[in-house]
Amino acid sequence: MNRFEPNLRIPGPTSLPDAVREAGARQMVNHRGPEFAVLQNRVIDRLKAFYKTQNDVLIVTAAGTGGLESAIVSFLSPGDKILAVTIGAFGDRFAKIATVYGADVTKLAFEWGKAADPAKARDALRAGGPWKAVLLTQNETSTAITNPIEELAKIVREVAPEALILVDAISGLGAVPFETDAWGLDVVVSGSQKAWMVAPGLSFVSVSPRAWKAAAVARMPKFYFDLAAHKTSAESGQTPWTPAVAVMFQLDVALEMMEQEGLEEIWKRHAAVGAAVRAGLTALGFKLLADSAFASDTVTGAWIPEDLDWKAFNGKLRKLGLIVAGGQGNLKGKIFRIGHLGHVTVPAILNAMAVLEQTLIELGRPVTPGAAVEAAQVAALKSLGLAK
Repeated sequence: MNRFEPNLRIPGPTSLPDAVREAGARQMVNHRGPEFAVLQNRVIDRLKAFYKTQNDVLIVTAAGTGGLESAIVSFLSPGDKILAVTIGAFGDRFAKIATVYGADVTKLAFEWGKAADPAKARDALRAGGPWKAVLLTQNETSTAITNPIEELAKIVREVAPEALILVDAISGLGAVPFETDAWGLDVVVSGSQKAWMVAPGLSFVSVSPRAWKAAAVARMPKFYFDLAAHKTSAESGQTPWTPAVAVMFQLDVALEMMEQEGLEEIWKRHAAVGAAVRAGLTALGFKLLADSAFASDTVTGAWIPEDLDWKAFNGKLRKLGLIVAGGQGNLKGKIFRIGHLGHVTVPAILNAMAVLEQTLIELGRPVTPGAAVEAAQVAALKSLGLAK
């Protein structure tokens, strides 16, 4: 067993700040009492600021996939025509949820490692319909791509103005630029274990007035994930079902930390660590998966060379305390991924690059000691405007 706390570099769950971990150890409160009502109302107000929305924001006790399911069943009916724009495993999952509940789903799938092409999205919208909703993924962790959501949403509004825009923002919101209201997004889902720096167990869903009108006539079966029930309960400071109280304690502390740092500074920090990871991996000789124009600042994927044994490589990384993620779906065994969102700093990334260097050297790879660390640090400094 490793004696040291690992450098957890997966796309989620992310590592927790000490103050957040300590908050989760607090004694329970009555989740139907006034203490919890004050807590929930404060957390929701803070979430709205980070969502950049005046819409309702609801808290669902579930993993991110539960939040996506709530977005499907609360606003849609069986047979509704849905366009699902997918660029990876999680876009496919969003589409599958809608299909399971009886929606008439048309998938517009793009090559893994590429962002959605707005022009092709426009063509697909014009070719079909009338569309009840369009499903978009802000940040696809399986392929390390951030979609141009603002541009895609604008096209939906132009071509299919009646369609609801439902966005999976689980792995990006709170870390990279996002504007719920300014971009005209109807339903936006996020998850506690990503940029929010807390344990898994909560998902957050923003809901526009347009979406609530759709909810009034939606006929998909629902009970636990009925967002109308969540809205009714939230109005009195409650939740319809037993909430994850300890995770709420953590979230309250994490959001306070994020407020102190400031949203713009959070975005800058993630841009710096993203640039550092991409530069460091490139210096080590890895080929990056993502189209550089849309590379995510929360996760980076790199191809595993054919002559590099993934199990041996990953095993050595783990012994040195660096925990990375493998590939998903048809990329399993072909890529590895480094998560860099939430409680992450440039020094933590430089440490990861040093471990990668050492591991590759031990495996006999042609690596220059210090090269990846230097490249990563220079890239971070340039991103922060501290170097040319």
